[in-house]
Amino acid sequence: MDLGIAGRKAIVCASSRGLGRACAMALAQEGCEVVINGRDKAGLEKTAEEIRRATGAKVTAVAADVGSPQGQEALFAACAEPDILVNNNGGPPFRDFRELGRQQMIDGVIANMVTAVELVQKVIDPMVRRGFGRIVNITSGSVKMPLAGLDLSSGARAGLTAFLAGVARSVAASNVTINFLLPGPFDTDRLRSGIAITAKAKGISMEQAVKEREATVPAKRFGQADEFGHACAFLCSAHAGYITGQNLLLDGGLFHGTLG
Repeated sequence: MDLGIAGRKAIVCASSRGLGRACAMALAQEGCEVVINGRDKAGLEKTAEEIRRATGAKVTAVAADVGSPQGQEALFAACAEPDILVNNNGGPPFRDFRELGRQQMIDGVIANMVTAVELVQKVIDPMVRRGFGRIVNITSGSVKMPLAGLDLSSGARAGLTAFLAGVARSVAASNVTINFLLPGPFDTDRLRSGIAITAKAKGISMEQAVKEREATVPAKRFGQADEFGHACAFLCSAHAGYITGQNLLLDGGLFHGTLG
């Protein structure tokens, strides 16, 4: 299927690796010009070159912390008026909520809610004027199924979901959509690092810990990053203009509910 977005300009945050990288790759495969972002300049440049070689697309790497005003300025200097914005950011580490101090909570909310809102503020009016815009926010399956130890991540991302729900409806008539992708257990470095902690705590091998975790998923496997990237690309497509304000859960059936 031709997604109808060849030539569109996209910004994908936190895209040097993992799910963000997969989204950038999928958009580049569809003919988009892509701005990728991360803090590790060497790793980011490596990813940019890999995407260029694989797709032939124009890829610009912006090494910056987009949570800062300077980082956001650098991002929009590279692409002043994107047609597509994919918001993504790493979540806070596992921690008992009793251990969270006020500044840690503030930092978590800024990273996983405020920064995304600030970026949406910057792109949305030009999108409305042009009559096309696609905003996809990568949150987490924990928005629908909160996990103890990820309380800060769940709370901040749920706040972003609620904040942008009304915004999505206010711009829908201008062919600007805002949606959310909620990943469950995908085979990423973050997932593997968490499993390693579990393996150590339980005194079992990494292989056994992986098998135990996969067994909890109805699909009996972890998601692959490219699956996630293609889902993102579809939500950014010309064919997805009637989908807005939605939370698409990609978790292999892990969440038990009739409404997703």
